[in-house]
Amino acid sequence: MLKGENIVIIGLQAWYTDIGSNCKSIAVELAKNNKVLYINMPLDRNTMWQMKDDKNIQRHIDIAKNKKDNLFEIQPNLWNYYPTEILESVNWIPFPFLFSILNKRNNKLFAKAIRKAVQKMGFADYILFNDNDIFRSFYLKDLLKPKMYIYYIRDNLTVVDYWKRHGKRVEPQHMAKADLVAANSVYLAEYAKQHNKNSYYIGQGCDISLFDASKQHELPEDLKNIPHPIVGYVGAIFSLRIDEKVIQLIAKSLPDYSIVLIGPEDDLFLKSSLHQQPNVYFLGKKPLSSLSSYLFYFDVCINPQLINEVTIGNYPLKVDEYLAMGKPVVATKTHAMQIFGKDAYTAEGPGEYPALIKKASQEDNADRRQRRIALAHSHTWENSVEQLSLAIQNTTKH
Repeated sequence: MLKGENIVIIGLQAWYTDIGSNCKSIAVELAKNNKVLYINMPLDRNTMWQMKDDKNIQRHIDIAKNKKDNLFEIQPNLWNYYPTEILESVNWIPFPFLFSILNKRNNKLFAKAIRKAVQKMGFADYILFNDNDIFRSFYLKDLLKPKMYIYYIRDNLTVVDYWKRHGKRVEPQHMAKADLVAANSVYLAEYAKQHNKNSYYIGQGCDISLFDASKQHELPEDLKNIPHPIVGYVGAIFSLRIDEKVIQLIAKSLPDYSIVLIGPEDDLFLKSSLHQQPNVYFLGKKPLSSLSSYLFYFDVCINPQLINEVTIGNYPLKVDEYLAMGKPVVATKTHAMQIFGKDAYTAEGPGEYPALIKKASQEDNADRRQRRIALAHSHTWENSVEQLSLAIQNTTKH
């Protein structure tokens, strides 16, 4: 395990963002044995205008304007820094040459902020870890000359409209110049390997502390009148990521099963005919703390992922949560699902779902439940950071 290092973390998500993230979890794990400085993304003018009413953005604006103390200790060995430099919004520029000039200017401002932070921390040298920030960090290895520069890829961003224009050109160059590329899925590791031989799959951590199958959970009120067997899904119900056809097929092929969907819906799902299916139940978004109680009463859990450019490289974090509750899982077959082996049932197409759900339900037993729980517990942030440490050692040897 990496120990005694100074580590600077930058990326797409500020520490004050309400939702959790891979990067924040990695920072907490690294801080157990190293000094870690987590630098919030610098504000740009577009964000300052569009999100000026957000309390966290307003606080960052106040710090930037008033030059208040902008370095805060989060916990032992972990600090958070607010850059006071303001960047220009340049992603909209269609011309690569002009974009590169202005993006380099942004990088220089960001580098200036990092130098200030590093000086405050007294870091003589440090590892710079970049969480998937393609543009604002493109020149930082050259400008800052860190001990090691790591590019962490956790999403296939270059197929998303915002990143597509310049990302398809810039990200391969960015990975190529990094000392090391770390990926949270096998698919993304293989993609990175095309551009940098020092690319490694380091796994995905999962905070499963809220998913305890060993204790009795109170039956949620809105599940009380739903008949078993229950096929359940927990997560965002968005048409970009979830295959509506799979759910339609399950509902019609298994009329004696109840299909329970928990999570926020996008407009397309809100208008879906699934809402008229008598054995389909949309229960809405639930607090994270209550999800284990719903999973406890599901008979089979599903992840009907829609395969497209956006989702193909994603790690299915919800599968770990399902397995942590000991539940049989049926999911769309993807590269990432390989790591679950025989502890999950994978469907190559919508037509395989009904039979696999029946099989999963029939084959469920105490031994299988314990094996699933053990597998989920092996997917920890500690293990992911250990794999990162090994990747660093291997790269250093080269």
